[in-house]
Amino acid sequence: MGFALCGLGILMLYCTMLVFRTHYPEPDEWILLTESLTGYGLGGSVIAMFGRVGGGIYTKAADVGADLVGKVVHGIPEDDPRNPATIA
Repeated sequence: MGFALCGLGILMLYCTMLVFRTHYPEPDEWILLTESLTGYGLGGSVIAMFGRVGGGIYTKAADVGADLVGKVVHGIPEDDPRNPATIA
């Protein structure tokens, strides 16, 4: 799956270059191509970073919620093995 993802990314970069070259055939305007490709790479990196951070935030929120339910609703101590949040 990783090879497919990388292959699709390279294919999209190639398609971006082809489309850009058809719209801007003059070599003097190709500096805009480098800016376009840099923006494409930066956008992919930012999406990956926020996806990783977002997953951690949701995991932490679920852990805190399960902890609170075990302590408040059922009266189980925080580090008690009967609390399923301790296992997770």
